[in-house]
Amino acid sequence: MAISNVYVSLERERERERERERGREGERERERERERERERERERERERERGERE
Repeated sequence: MAISNVYVSLERERERERERERGREGERERERERERERERERERERERERGERE
């Protein structure tokens, strides 16, 4: 009985760790998307400046 409880506790801990890892992965993906958006904005700004100079 006690061994079974330990096993269940370990499984729950592993599941919590997987959830945390998925959360971190999602955050990294959101940060990459924010960086891509900032790069697109910089490119639009450069295009705008080029257009004003011509």
